[in-house]
Amino acid sequence: MSAKEAYNQWDLEHSWHPFSQMQEYCSWPLLQVERGEGCWLWDTEGNRYLDSNASIWTNTFGHNDPDLNAALQDQLGKVAHSTYLGLSHPLAAELAHRLTELAPEPLQRAFFSDNGSNAIEIALKLSYQYWQLTDQPQRKRIIGMEGGYHGDTVGTMAAGSSGRFHERFSEWFPENWHFPAPRCHRLAGKILEEDATQSLQCLERYLQMEADNVACLVLEPFVQGAAGMVQQPPGFLKSVEQICRRFGIHLILDEVFVAFGRLGALYTCTEESVEPDFLCLGKGIGAGYLPMAATLVREAIYSAFLGKWEDDRTFFHGHTFTANPLACSVALKNLEKLQELIRSGQLDKTIKVFGQALSESFNGHPNVSEVRQYGLSATIDLQPIAGAKAWPESARMGWRICLAARKNGLLLRPLGNSLLLVPPLIIQPDEIDFLCRQTLLSMDEAIADYSGPLQASHMPTGTPSASL
Repeated sequence: MSAKEAYNQWDLEHSWHPFSQMQEYCSWPLLQVERGEGCWLWDTEGNRYLDSNASIWTNTFGHNDPDLNAALQDQLGKVAHSTYLGLSHPLAAELAHRLTELAPEPLQRAFFSDNGSNAIEIALKLSYQYWQLTDQPQRKRIIGMEGGYHGDTVGTMAAGSSGRFHERFSEWFPENWHFPAPRCHRLAGKILEEDATQSLQCLERYLQMEADNVACLVLEPFVQGAAGMVQQPPGFLKSVEQICRRFGIHLILDEVFVAFGRLGALYTCTEESVEPDFLCLGKGIGAGYLPMAATLVREAIYSAFLGKWEDDRTFFHGHTFTANPLACSVALKNLEKLQELIRSGQLDKTIKVFGQALSESFNGHPNVSEVRQYGLSATIDLQPIAGAKAWPESARMGWRICLAARKNGLLLRPLGNSLLLVPPLIIQPDEIDFLCRQTLLSMDEAIADYSGPLQASHMPTGTPSASL
């Protein structure tokens, strides 16, 4: 048995992959990624692929970056892990300082964890406990926005509203309510459509009746990633902040996807001078190297938890690898490099090239109903032909295109019948051109090869599906 055959056999016999229908997965050609360099990955047979989803939106400076490698190797020669429970270490102290120093001024505390879902779950628990400690225990309800996705733990599932991802677990959710998302369509730096009136009015009407029972509002600012890169118009985030302040509820911003340069800024909320009560960070914080997340918290909230041990104000929450020194070392170097990438104007130039290439490549294509792009994030919504009915869900057109893309040197991820393009921040103009050309080629090949029925889909384009 060859090495490839052994890897595939072990994978098929023993693995269970996330967000995957394993019966379907086991019928596909398998791909074993062996190494990476820049924006590219190689499989065990030496085939090269452009990583067009930044390894699920985490990768900032590409694979095998020499500066990040050096930071990791330097720390590896000191200590790989030391508990953060009752102890500290220099890298965690510095990272907490750097993250809060660059954040809105009220956010002066960093609570570390190891993934974005945990970062948001921590914020939810802190909000609940804060209200208990301040004699308002009736504040238990979470407000989220339709289409939101914040993770797969129980609290974050309740904060989200992502259909089939979580609906079967809803009877275990804490109290929740969701308001409609606004409408916005950006491409190549232009706003083609925007409307937030109904969304904001609905939220305000609800809080006029129920604010005393609400603990917090959770929002992905500017772009709802797993909803299909659904965007929000300028000023919407600031308006939500003002409503939260007026009704005295906590604002939790989920910047797990949108922070660290993904939309152009280090922290997205600073673009509209928004000061949340909790700022949740993940994915790009660790450059795609090691699990790392952080929840930044207002000092006033932190102060409510202080007291003697017997006062029972302690926040009982933690993770074994909280503030892992190896992860902190990479995060610090990543932060340093991100600041320079943004300050130099290079990231902004890359975003402009990306938006223009998408517009020129996909606008007007008969199988594309809409292209949305903000920063280095984009969605291509697919249709059979202009004005025709949708493919049925069973057609799995998104995945058909992604499998075709592998033959064309490209790793894509679908969301139902949409394609999500989220490349590393360092992608070059020629690589952007390759991404667009090979995506078009893969679309045309897969669609031409499909001979199944066309019908109205019961799952609209952009709605989360198990194919994420």
